[in-house]
Amino acid sequence: MLDFLRRHMKSTLGVTITLALLILIALAFAASDIGSSGRFGGVAGGDRVATVGNKRIDTATLRQAVTSSFDKIHQQQPQLTMKDFIAGGGLDGVLDQMIDRVAIAAWGEKHGIVAGDKLIDSEIASMPQFMGLDGKFNEAAYRQMLQQHGLSDQAVRQDLGEGLVAKQVLVPAAFGAMMPREVLTRYATLLKEHRTGTIALLPSAAFAPKTEPSDAEIAAFYARHRGQYVRPERRVIRYLTFDASALKNVPAPTDAEIAARYNANAAQYAATEDRKITQLIVPTEAAARAILDEVKHGTSLEAAAKAKGLGTTTLDAITRPALAGQSSTAVADAAFSAAKGTIAGPARSPLGWHLLRIDAVVQKPARSLAQAHDEIAQQLNAAKQRTALADFTAKLEDQLENGGTISDVAKQLGATPQQTPPLTADGKVFGDPTKTAPPELARAVPAAFAMERENQPQLAEIDPGKKFLVFDVTQITPAAPAPLAEIKQQVAAEVLIGKGATAARLAADKVLAAARKGADLGTAMAGFGVSLPPVDRVDMDRLKLTQQAQQVPPPLALLFSMAKGTVKLLPAQANRGFYVVAVKDIVPGQVTPNDPLLASARQELGSVTGREYADELARAVRAEVGVKRNEAGIRAVVSQLTGGGG
Repeated sequence: MLDFLRRHMKSTLGVTITLALLILIALAFAASDIGSSGRFGGVAGGDRVATVGNKRIDTATLRQAVTSSFDKIHQQQPQLTMKDFIAGGGLDGVLDQMIDRVAIAAWGEKHGIVAGDKLIDSEIASMPQFMGLDGKFNEAAYRQMLQQHGLSDQAVRQDLGEGLVAKQVLVPAAFGAMMPREVLTRYATLLKEHRTGTIALLPSAAFAPKTEPSDAEIAAFYARHRGQYVRPERRVIRYLTFDASALKNVPAPTDAEIAARYNANAAQYAATEDRKITQLIVPTEAAARAILDEVKHGTSLEAAAKAKGLGTTTLDAITRPALAGQSSTAVADAAFSAAKGTIAGPARSPLGWHLLRIDAVVQKPARSLAQAHDEIAQQLNAAKQRTALADFTAKLEDQLENGGTISDVAKQLGATPQQTPPLTADGKVFGDPTKTAPPELARAVPAAFAMERENQPQLAEIDPGKKFLVFDVTQITPAAPAPLAEIKQQVAAEVLIGKGATAARLAADKVLAAARKGADLGTAMAGFGVSLPPVDRVDMDRLKLTQQAQQVPPPLALLFSMAKGTVKLLPAQANRGFYVVAVKDIVPGQVTPNDPLLASARQELGSVTGREYADELARAVRAEVGVKRNEAGIRAVVSQLTGGGG
C-alpha cells in the first residue's frame, strides 16, 4: 500500500525533493496544514521528538510534516488511512528525512556549504501566493501568510536553506554510481532462477467443530480477548465550508488600477521569445562535459542521463527572465543564445551544471493595454478576492479564539452547518467502513480527534488561500469493548476458529512429517475427513515474483527463500490456518553477454548504489553531528495522529 511513499522517499530524486520541499512548501504554504496554528490540544509544541546537534525537532513540526506527507500519498491512494500510513513506516520515514535535513545543514555550515540569502530570497519571492496586485513580491502578503499559519520569517528561511544545503550535499554523493559487471551478471542470473514446488493450505475453518460453543465458553473467550473487541473512539464533527464567493462587496478593479498594473509589468506585455527546453542538471562540470560528449556522438540527452541514474526535465514556453530566476543568468544566456535543436552549456547555477537542449523557439508579439485589459482585470479581481478572504479569515480566527461558535460563523456567511455520522480516527464511518468522511474533512479529522472536548471550533484551509473550513466536535464516544450481547455470534465464531486452528496445526504437522519423508503434498493432505483446498503447484522464475512488488503472498515468498528439497510450515495470518511449503527443484538462470536484463539491472543497481552512497553519507553526517531520538515524544505524536489508537 505504501510502495509509492517508499519509492518516493528512497529514490535519489525523492531524497532531494523531500528534504528540500516536504517541510517548507508542503507544510507551511502549499498544504498549509491545519495543525500549523498550534492550537490543537494534546502534545505541546515544545516537546521534542529528536535532538540533532544543538537543535531540536519538536512534536508540532513532526505532526505537521506527517500530515502533509500523508495528504500527498492519500491523493494517490484514497483508501489509505493514517494508521496504515504510520504502520507502513510513513512517520518514521518523514522523521528520518527531517533529522537528515537538520543534520546535513549543521554539517554543511561547519564545512562551508550554505544556501545564501539571495537564493533563499528568490525561492520565497517566486511563490505565487505572495504576489501583490502589481504581480510582484508583496511583503505584506508574505507577513500575513506567516501570521496566519503561526510561522516566523526566520523559521521559513532556515527551513528552506536547510533543504537547499541537503540537496547540494546528497546529489553529488549519488551521482554516477555503478556496480561492477560481475555483480550485474550475478544479479541478472538470480532473477532468471526458476523454481518448482507446492504450497498446501490447511484452513482453521475446515477443522472447526460443527457444534456451537456453550455460553460459558463464549464468555470465557470474550473475557480473555476483550481487547480484540474494543470499538474505537468515535466523534461527530460539525462543519461548514466557504470561499471567496461568500464575501460580498469586493470592489472590482478600476481602469486606473488595470493601467497601473500594465505599466508596472510592461516587460510582460512586450514582445517576447519563449523557448521549450529539455534540461539536465549534474553536480560537476566534468560530468556535464562527459555527457555532452556522448550526445555529440549520437546518444540522446535522455538516454545519456538515464544510463547514469539521472533524468531530464522539460521547461515549456519559458522566457529568459523566468529561466534566469529559476537557475542563473549564465544558464539563461546560454539557453537563449543557442539555436533550435542544439545543446547549450554546460552553464552553472546554484543547483549545479546545466545542459539545455533547445526544442522550440516561439516569438510572441507585444500586446497593448486594450488587448491585455481583460486578462489583467481577471488577475486583479482574483488578487482582491484573495486579500479580502485573507482579511476575513484572520478576523474569523480571532473571533473563534475569543469564544465564537460555528453558529455565529454560519449567521455571518448565511450558511447552514453540516454534521457527520460518528467517525473513527481514520475518517471512516463507524459501523460502515465502506463510507468515509467528506473529502473536505480529510485534514480536519486528525485535528478533531486531538481536541480535548466538544465545541472547540477551529479554522482550517481546504484549498490554500481559496477554500476554508470551520469545524468542531459535537459528540465524543470513548473507545471501549463492545458488549458481549451485541457480538455474541462473532465471538462464538472466533471460539470455533480457535479450536479449528489447534486441530489444523496437528494436521499440518502430520503433512509436514510425511512430506519430509518424500510424500507428495497432495497425497499427504488426504485422509483427514474434511474438505481442503487443492494443493497449489508453483512453476515460475524469480523475475515474475519481483514484478509482483508488494503483493507477494507470504508462502510464495517463503518458497523462493528455501533450499531445494526442503519443506517448511508457515502459519497463516489471524489464526486462520497453516501453509506447508515444499521446494522440488531450483534451476539456476542463464544470462548471455547481450541479455537486455543486464541493462535494466545496471540502471536499477546503479540507482540503488547511488542511494546507498547518499545514505552512507547521511549516516556519517548524523554520527558526526550527533542525533538523539525521544521515543516518548514520537509515541505521543502517533497517538495524536491516530486518535489515541496508534
